[in-house]
Amino acid sequence: MIKAQMIPFYVLLLLAGLATLLVEHSPLDISISQLFYSDGEWLLVKGAQPYAFIFYDLPKGLLILLGLLLMLTLAYRYWQHSFATGCLPETHTTTLGWPPLLTRMSSRELGYLLLTLIVVPSTIALLKSMTHVSCPNHLAVFNGDLPYLTIWQNILAQTPQKCFPAAHASAGFSLFGLAYLPHWRPQRRKIIIAVIIIGWIMGLYKMSIGDHFFSHTLVSMLLAWAGACGLAVLMFANTRRRVEGYSGRWSNQK
Repeated sequence: MIKAQMIPFYVLLLLAGLATLLVEHSPLDISISQLFYSDGEWLLVKGAQPYAFIFYDLPKGLLILLGLLLMLTLAYRYWQHSFATGCLPETHTTTLGWPPLLTRMSSRELGYLLLTLIVVPSTIALLKSMTHVSCPNHLAVFNGDLPYLTIWQNILAQTPQKCFPAAHASAGFSLFGLAYLPHWRPQRRKIIIAVIIIGWIMGLYKMSIGDHFFSHTLVSMLLAWAGACGLAVLMFANTRRRVEGYSGRWSNQK
């Protein structure tokens, strides 16, 4: 019997599968990419500044920084309590000057968010390496060298390109994990909308340089959302601890 908490996870996986079957390798994908392509040139030149920094390097760097801060926070908490209790505390305890975004989260929430930031992009990257789907700028229809094939045809042909699903956008979509933090549950809808915007900004940049079709980003979004949802069920389904109103005992120390 399927648990009620897992229904959104399966629905999102189903939608990702339908998007793959119906949109990937379709006239819709070609038509949307043609909006970014004119007179043999893509809307933006790959690597051109400041666009590459704003839409590729900067968000990637910020997400890596967030992951490092999560790891440091968890390591600090473990170090702080390991000699006294031998386990990682659920409530937050941190030093002055540490980002409030992290100090208000339980250790379980920090671990979940870190796991989501790692697992979601890694899963998309793994799928990307298996599908062998070409990027638009590799295809003959966009002045490239390769034919426009289905996923199955690309797998059989072992096409050297690996462009589906979209990996760069998946890093932004991994922030769906923020929406499933129990502490921020009242803000879930707003967070989901914000993450969709962030992920699509990153995805549209890659579409504008010919690195991805619309379906590549769409499927990446649905898979990332499903991953964040599924991991949340695993991490939080069996806990009834309240994460609201934590007060860090170090926050007032001098």
